[in-house]
Amino acid sequence: MPIPSDNPMTVEGVELGRYLFYEKKLSGDNSMSCASCHHAEAAFSDPNQFSTGITGAVGTRNSMALINLGWQQFFFWDGRAATLEAQLLEPVPNPIEMNQSWSDAVEKLRTDDRYPEMFAKAFGEYGIDSVKVTKALAQFLRTMISAESKFDVMYKYQNGLQLTAKEQQIYSSVTIEEWAGYDLFLSLNGADCLHCHNGPLMQVQKYSNNGLDASFTDPGRMEVTGNGTDNGKFKVPTLRNIAYSAPYMHDGRFATLDEVIDHYSSGIIQSETIDPMIEFAHMGGVQLDDQEKQLLKAFLLCLSDENFIQDPRFSNPH
Repeated sequence: MPIPSDNPMTVEGVELGRYLFYEKKLSGDNSMSCASCHHAEAAFSDPNQFSTGITGAVGTRNSMALINLGWQQFFFWDGRAATLEAQLLEPVPNPIEMNQSWSDAVEKLRTDDRYPEMFAKAFGEYGIDSVKVTKALAQFLRTMISAESKFDVMYKYQNGLQLTAKEQQIYSSVTIEEWAGYDLFLSLNGADCLHCHNGPLMQVQKYSNNGLDASFTDPGRMEVTGNGTDNGKFKVPTLRNIAYSAPYMHDGRFATLDEVIDHYSSGIIQSETIDPMIEFAHMGGVQLDDQEKQLLKAFLLCLSDENFIQDPRFSNPH
Protein backbone atom coordinates (compact mmCIF):
# COMPACT_ATOMS: atom_id res chain seq x y z
CA MET A 1 0.00 0.00 0.00
CA PRO A 2 1.41 3.43 -0.89
CA ILE A 3 1.58 5.50 2.30
CA PRO A 4 2.06 9.29 1.97
CA SER A 5 5.46 10.36 3.31
CA ASP A 6 3.83 13.16 5.31
CA ASN A 7 1.32 10.82 6.99
CA PRO A 8 3.04 7.62 8.14
CA MET A 9 0.89 5.00 9.87
CA THR A 10 1.19 4.80 13.65
CA VAL A 11 -0.74 2.84 16.25
CA GLU A 12 -1.65 6.10 17.98
CA GLY A 13 -2.73 7.77 14.74
CA VAL A 14 -4.95 4.86 13.76
CA GLU A 15 -6.58 4.79 17.20
CA LEU A 16 -7.23 8.53 17.06
CA GLY A 17 -8.71 8.14 13.57
CA ARG A 18 -11.02 5.42 14.79
CA TYR A 19 -12.34 7.70 17.54
CA LEU A 20 -12.77 10.54 15.07
CA PHE A 21 -14.62 8.31 12.58
CA TYR A 22 -17.34 7.84 15.19
CA GLU A 23 -17.10 11.39 16.66
CA LYS A 24 -20.38 13.30 16.37
CA LYS A 25 -18.78 16.58 17.49
CA LEU A 26 -17.50 16.91 13.93
CA SER A 27 -21.06 17.88 12.93
CA GLY A 28 -22.71 21.22 13.63
CA ASP A 29 -25.34 19.87 16.03
CA ASN A 30 -23.31 16.93 17.43
CA SER A 31 -25.69 14.42 15.85
CA MET A 32 -23.67 12.99 12.96
CA SER A 33 -20.33 11.25 12.51
CA CYS A 34 -18.61 9.70 9.49
CA ALA A 35 -20.15 6.40 10.58
CA SER A 36 -23.65 7.88 10.27
CA CYS A 37 -23.40 7.48 6.49
CA HIS A 38 -20.92 4.60 6.45
CA HIS A 39 -22.40 1.67 8.38
CA ALA A 40 -20.25 -1.36 9.18
CA GLU A 41 -23.01 -3.85 8.35
CA ALA A 42 -23.38 -2.19 4.91
CA ALA A 43 -19.65 -2.54 4.15
CA PHE A 44 -19.28 1.00 5.47
CA SER A 45 -21.72 2.44 2.93
CA ASP A 46 -25.20 3.90 3.44
CA PRO A 47 -28.16 1.52 3.06
CA ASN A 48 -30.25 4.55 2.12
CA GLN A 49 -30.28 5.63 -1.51
CA PHE A 50 -29.04 9.07 -0.47
CA SER A 51 -27.66 10.28 2.84
CA THR A 52 -29.40 12.96 4.90
CA GLY A 53 -27.32 15.69 6.53
CA ILE A 54 -27.89 17.42 9.86
CA THR A 55 -30.17 20.09 8.35
CA GLY A 56 -32.37 17.51 6.67
CA ALA A 57 -30.78 18.23 3.31
CA VAL A 58 -30.39 15.12 1.17
CA GLY A 59 -27.41 14.29 -1.03
CA THR A 60 -27.58 13.35 -4.70
CA ARG A 61 -25.18 10.39 -4.77
CA ASN A 62 -25.03 7.15 -2.83
CA SER A 63 -22.37 6.98 -0.10
CA MET A 64 -19.56 4.76 -1.35
CA ALA A 65 -18.35 1.72 0.57
CA LEU A 66 -15.09 2.29 2.45
CA ILE A 67 -13.01 -0.73 1.43
CA ASN A 68 -9.28 -0.96 0.65
CA LEU A 69 -9.06 2.82 0.25
CA GLY A 70 -5.28 2.80 0.65
CA TRP A 71 -4.95 1.57 -2.93
CA GLN A 72 -7.35 4.04 -4.51
CA GLN A 73 -5.95 6.58 -6.97
CA PHE A 74 -8.80 9.10 -6.75
CA PHE A 75 -11.85 9.68 -4.55
CA PHE A 76 -15.57 10.51 -4.77
CA TRP A 77 -17.80 9.29 -7.59
CA ASP A 78 -16.47 12.13 -9.76
CA GLY A 79 -12.83 11.78 -8.70
CA ARG A 80 -12.54 15.37 -7.53
CA ALA A 81 -10.13 14.49 -4.69
CA ALA A 82 -6.71 13.10 -5.57
CA THR A 83 -5.86 11.82 -2.09
CA LEU A 84 -7.70 10.28 0.84
CA GLU A 85 -6.63 13.20 3.03
CA ALA A 86 -8.08 15.69 0.53
CA GLN A 87 -11.33 13.73 0.37
CA LEU A 88 -11.67 13.82 4.14
CA LEU A 89 -11.54 17.61 4.26
CA GLU A 90 -14.91 17.91 2.52
CA PRO A 91 -17.73 16.30 4.59
CA VAL A 92 -17.37 18.44 7.75
CA PRO A 93 -18.00 21.88 6.16
CA ASN A 94 -20.33 20.53 3.47
CA PRO A 95 -23.72 22.23 4.09
CA ILE A 96 -25.69 19.12 3.09
CA GLU A 97 -23.57 16.83 5.26
CA MET A 98 -22.06 17.75 8.64
CA ASN A 99 -22.49 21.49 8.09
CA GLN A 100 -19.84 22.82 10.45
CA SER A 101 -16.81 25.05 9.90
CA TRP A 102 -13.49 23.34 10.52
CA SER A 103 -12.63 26.01 13.08
CA ASP A 104 -15.74 25.14 15.12
CA ALA A 105 -15.08 21.41 14.81
CA VAL A 106 -11.46 21.83 15.92
CA GLU A 107 -12.51 23.99 18.87
CA LYS A 108 -14.87 21.25 20.08
CA LEU A 109 -12.03 18.71 19.91
CA ARG A 110 -9.64 21.07 21.71
CA THR A 111 -12.03 21.46 24.66
CA ASP A 112 -12.74 17.72 24.88
CA ASP A 113 -11.15 15.86 27.82
CA ARG A 114 -9.73 13.13 25.61
CA TYR A 115 -8.55 14.57 22.32
CA PRO A 116 -5.67 16.99 23.11
CA GLU A 117 -3.62 14.15 24.61
CA MET A 118 -4.57 11.72 21.82
CA PHE A 119 -3.46 14.18 19.14
CA ALA A 120 -0.19 14.80 20.99
CA LYS A 121 0.53 11.06 21.09
CA ALA A 122 -0.40 10.63 17.43
CA PHE A 123 1.62 13.54 16.05
CA GLY A 124 4.37 14.09 18.62
CA GLU A 125 3.22 17.62 19.43
CA TYR A 126 0.29 19.41 21.01
CA GLY A 127 -2.23 21.20 18.85
CA ILE A 128 -5.27 20.22 16.78
CA ASP A 129 -6.20 21.38 13.30
CA SER A 130 -8.14 20.11 10.29
CA VAL A 131 -5.01 18.69 8.65
CA LYS A 132 -4.27 16.49 11.67
CA VAL A 133 -7.90 15.39 11.89
CA THR A 134 -7.92 14.26 8.27
CA LYS A 135 -4.51 12.61 8.60
CA ALA A 136 -5.67 10.55 11.57
CA LEU A 137 -8.90 9.60 9.82
CA ALA A 138 -6.92 8.58 6.73
CA GLN A 139 -4.63 6.39 8.82
CA PHE A 140 -7.64 4.58 10.28
CA LEU A 141 -9.34 4.16 6.91
CA ARG A 142 -6.18 2.67 5.43
CA THR A 143 -6.39 -0.15 7.99
CA MET A 144 -9.86 -1.10 6.72
CA ILE A 145 -8.66 -3.88 4.44
CA SER A 146 -11.00 -6.55 3.13
CA ALA A 147 -9.15 -9.66 1.91
CA GLU A 148 -10.80 -12.67 3.55
CA SER A 149 -13.65 -13.55 1.23
CA LYS A 150 -14.18 -16.81 -0.60
CA PHE A 151 -13.23 -14.89 -3.74
CA ASP A 152 -9.75 -14.27 -2.31
CA VAL A 153 -9.14 -18.00 -2.10
CA MET A 154 -10.52 -18.52 -5.62
CA TYR A 155 -8.34 -15.71 -6.95
CA LYS A 156 -5.21 -17.07 -5.27
CA TYR A 157 -5.88 -20.56 -6.61
CA GLN A 158 -6.58 -19.28 -10.11
CA ASN A 159 -3.32 -17.30 -10.10
CA GLY A 160 -1.15 -20.12 -8.76
CA LEU A 161 -0.60 -18.58 -5.32
CA GLN A 162 -0.06 -20.87 -2.37
CA LEU A 163 -3.05 -21.41 -0.07
CA THR A 164 -2.79 -21.60 3.71
CA ALA A 165 -4.34 -24.54 5.54
CA LYS A 166 -7.37 -22.41 6.37
CA GLU A 167 -7.67 -21.29 2.75
CA GLN A 168 -7.46 -24.91 1.60
CA GLN A 169 -10.56 -25.60 3.67
CA ILE A 170 -12.37 -22.64 2.13
CA TYR A 171 -11.27 -23.72 -1.34
CA SER A 172 -12.82 -27.15 -0.82
CA SER A 173 -16.15 -25.44 -0.04
CA VAL A 174 -16.33 -23.53 -3.33
CA THR A 175 -19.25 -24.94 -5.32
CA ILE A 176 -19.40 -25.81 -9.02
CA GLU A 177 -21.95 -23.01 -9.40
CA GLU A 178 -19.59 -20.45 -7.84
CA TRP A 179 -16.74 -21.49 -10.15
CA ALA A 180 -19.10 -21.35 -13.12
CA GLY A 181 -20.18 -17.87 -12.07
CA TYR A 182 -16.54 -16.80 -11.85
CA ASP A 183 -15.93 -18.14 -15.37
CA LEU A 184 -18.97 -16.22 -16.61
CA PHE A 185 -17.75 -13.08 -14.86
CA LEU A 186 -14.40 -13.30 -16.69
CA SER A 187 -15.72 -14.47 -20.06
CA LEU A 188 -15.79 -11.98 -22.93
CA ASN A 189 -18.73 -13.90 -24.35
CA GLY A 190 -20.37 -14.38 -20.95
CA ALA A 191 -21.07 -11.64 -18.43
CA ASP A 192 -17.99 -9.68 -19.60
CA CYS A 193 -17.41 -7.95 -16.25
CA LEU A 194 -13.62 -8.05 -16.17
CA HIS A 195 -13.01 -4.85 -18.15
CA CYS A 196 -14.13 -2.80 -15.16
CA HIS A 197 -13.86 -5.26 -12.27
CA ASN A 198 -10.80 -7.43 -11.88
CA GLY A 199 -7.67 -8.06 -9.83
CA PRO A 200 -7.47 -8.15 -6.04
CA LEU A 201 -9.31 -4.82 -5.72
CA MET A 202 -12.15 -6.09 -7.94
CA GLN A 203 -12.16 -2.78 -9.77
CA VAL A 204 -10.27 -0.97 -12.49
CA GLN A 205 -9.23 2.54 -11.49
CA LYS A 206 -11.13 4.48 -14.11
CA TYR A 207 -14.33 6.37 -14.86
CA SER A 208 -17.10 4.79 -16.87
CA ASN A 209 -20.50 5.51 -18.37
CA ASN A 210 -22.10 2.13 -17.80
CA GLY A 211 -25.25 2.65 -19.81
CA LEU A 212 -27.69 3.87 -17.19
CA ASP A 213 -29.24 6.75 -19.14
CA ALA A 214 -29.51 8.35 -22.56
CA SER A 215 -28.95 11.83 -21.10
CA PHE A 216 -27.60 12.91 -17.73
CA THR A 217 -29.01 15.03 -14.95
CA ASP A 218 -25.76 14.34 -13.07
CA PRO A 219 -22.78 14.87 -15.41
CA GLY A 220 -20.42 13.00 -13.09
CA ARG A 221 -16.75 13.35 -14.01
CA MET A 222 -17.53 16.14 -16.50
CA GLU A 223 -18.48 18.38 -13.58
CA VAL A 224 -14.81 18.26 -12.55
CA THR A 225 -13.05 18.29 -15.92
CA GLY A 226 -15.46 20.35 -18.03
CA ASN A 227 -14.73 17.86 -20.80
CA GLY A 228 -17.81 16.69 -22.72
CA THR A 229 -16.30 13.24 -23.25
CA ASP A 230 -16.63 12.72 -19.47
CA ASN A 231 -20.38 13.34 -19.42
CA GLY A 232 -22.17 10.63 -17.43
CA LYS A 233 -18.95 8.94 -16.33
CA PHE A 234 -18.43 7.90 -12.71
CA LYS A 235 -15.74 6.12 -10.77
CA VAL A 236 -15.85 2.35 -11.09
CA PRO A 237 -16.46 1.03 -7.55
CA THR A 238 -15.10 -2.15 -6.02
CA LEU A 239 -17.33 -5.22 -6.10
CA ARG A 240 -15.96 -6.45 -2.78
CA ASN A 241 -18.72 -6.96 -0.21
CA ILE A 242 -21.25 -6.08 -2.90
CA ALA A 243 -23.93 -8.19 -1.19
CA TYR A 244 -23.78 -5.87 1.84
CA SER A 245 -23.61 -2.49 0.12
CA ALA A 246 -26.99 -2.02 -1.57
CA PRO A 247 -28.35 0.13 -3.10
CA TYR A 248 -26.19 0.25 -6.21
CA MET A 249 -24.84 2.75 -8.78
CA HIS A 250 -23.82 6.35 -8.12
CA ASP A 251 -27.46 7.29 -7.58
CA GLY A 252 -28.50 4.16 -5.71
CA ARG A 253 -31.17 3.40 -8.31
CA PHE A 254 -30.93 -0.38 -7.99
CA ALA A 255 -32.06 -1.93 -4.72
CA THR A 256 -30.88 -5.48 -5.40
CA LEU A 257 -28.07 -7.41 -7.04
CA ASP A 258 -30.64 -8.99 -9.34
CA GLU A 259 -31.51 -5.55 -10.72
CA VAL A 260 -27.82 -4.84 -11.34
CA ILE A 261 -27.38 -8.13 -13.19
CA ASP A 262 -30.53 -7.43 -15.23
CA HIS A 263 -29.16 -4.00 -16.16
CA TYR A 264 -25.94 -5.40 -17.62
CA SER A 265 -27.83 -8.26 -19.23
CA SER A 266 -30.55 -6.35 -21.05
CA GLY A 267 -30.90 -2.81 -19.69
CA ILE A 268 -27.92 -1.00 -21.22
CA ILE A 269 -28.85 2.36 -22.75
CA GLN A 270 -26.53 3.80 -25.38
CA SER A 271 -25.27 7.38 -25.35
CA GLU A 272 -22.34 9.31 -26.81
CA THR A 273 -19.98 8.60 -23.91
CA ILE A 274 -20.85 4.98 -23.21
CA ASP A 275 -17.86 2.87 -22.22
CA PRO A 276 -16.55 1.14 -25.37
CA MET A 277 -15.70 -1.86 -23.19
CA ILE A 278 -19.43 -2.56 -22.89
CA GLU A 279 -19.17 -4.55 -26.08
CA PHE A 280 -22.79 -5.66 -26.29
CA ALA A 281 -24.32 -2.22 -25.70
CA HIS A 282 -25.92 -2.29 -29.14
CA MET A 283 -27.87 -5.35 -27.97
CA GLY A 284 -28.83 -3.79 -24.65
CA GLY A 285 -26.34 -5.94 -22.77
CA VAL A 286 -24.80 -9.41 -22.60
CA GLN A 287 -28.17 -11.20 -22.73
CA LEU A 288 -27.70 -13.71 -19.91
CA ASP A 289 -30.35 -16.36 -19.46
CA ASP A 290 -31.90 -17.06 -16.06
CA GLN A 291 -29.44 -19.82 -15.20
CA GLU A 292 -26.45 -17.64 -16.09
CA LYS A 293 -27.83 -14.84 -13.94
CA GLN A 294 -28.05 -17.21 -10.98
CA LEU A 295 -24.49 -18.47 -11.52
CA LEU A 296 -23.15 -14.93 -11.77
CA LYS A 297 -24.96 -13.97 -8.58
CA ALA A 298 -23.55 -17.04 -6.81
CA PHE A 299 -20.06 -15.80 -7.65
CA LEU A 300 -20.80 -12.20 -6.60
CA LEU A 301 -21.83 -13.51 -3.18
CA CYS A 302 -18.32 -15.01 -2.89
CA LEU A 303 -17.03 -11.44 -2.58
CA SER A 304 -18.59 -11.13 0.88
CA ASP A 305 -16.06 -10.82 3.70
CA GLU A 306 -17.94 -11.28 6.96
CA ASN A 307 -14.80 -10.77 9.02
CA PHE A 308 -14.43 -7.29 7.51
CA ILE A 309 -17.85 -5.98 8.50
CA GLN A 310 -17.58 -7.56 11.97
CA ASP A 311 -13.96 -6.60 12.67
CA PRO A 312 -13.82 -5.16 16.22
CA ARG A 313 -10.90 -2.94 15.18
CA PHE A 314 -13.30 -0.95 13.01
CA SER A 315 -16.11 -0.66 15.58
CA ASN A 316 -17.17 2.34 17.65
CA PRO A 317 -14.66 2.82 20.50
CA HIS A 318 -16.72 5.44 22.34
